[in-house]
Amino acid sequence: MVELSLPKNSRVTEGRTWPKPAGAKTLTEFRVYRWNGDDGLNPHIDTYYVDRDDCGPMVLDGLIYIKSKIDSTLTFRRSCREGICGSCAMNIDGTNTLACTRGMDECASGGTVKIYPLPHMPVVKDLVPDLTRFYAQHASVEPWLKTDTRAPGTEWRQSREDREKLDGLYECILCACCSTSCPSYWWNGDRYLGPAALLQAYRWLIDSRDERTGERLDGLEDPFKLYRCHTIMNCAKACPKGLNPAKAIAAIKGMMVERQF
Repeated sequence: MVELSLPKNSRVTEGRTWPKPAGAKTLTEFRVYRWNGDDGLNPHIDTYYVDRDDCGPMVLDGLIYIKSKIDSTLTFRRSCREGICGSCAMNIDGTNTLACTRGMDECASGGTVKIYPLPHMPVVKDLVPDLTRFYAQHASVEPWLKTDTRAPGTEWRQSREDREKLDGLYECILCACCSTSCPSYWWNGDRYLGPAALLQAYRWLIDSRDERTGERLDGLEDPFKLYRCHTIMNCAKACPKGLNPAKAIAAIKGMMVERQF
């Protein structure tokens, strides 16, 4: 159930069913979550029909079609359309994913595409979640190179082997699909950093060029920041880039144990 900044008695209701495009021969039905905190209405589900002959194949193409040709008030984030920026992350047919890389034919259940904002996050409007806390948690792990050695004249050199250790970590696009699929993050999101932030923390912990490993581990030594992970593995299943935050979190826990000996 999506967490909203609404009264407890609020519930999702049926909204408007928009007319089918005139003359369209191939249609896909979109059922889209709508909520605007300024109109005083409960969240509701609007139904739209997308003309597939006048639209690209991805879910994001369908949303753009709706906004451009049916309902200009529909609000969602988008940018690169190539699975790089993470802006269009949302819950599509019950799965957190990117609208720009999910084809309509991949997810339509019975010819219907069901779209909600990322779950268990405050909603700004429609499909736009409030990611303020998510970004603050990412910033808290200080995701940049920290050194004590005087900076070289050109670049910090790194062996090929050390560089390969970063594969599967640096590719994170901060879409929040993993963190918003994690029950531990739902329950303790105010204190548990979540899969995305911890994946980034590990990326810097194992970077051979970084010289503040101890300081970084000290910052994670907390009953909630790191140890609320229960290896449920939802994060790895949800990641649209195929990354494994749970594995990185387990590695950080291992580093915590090793430093005690």
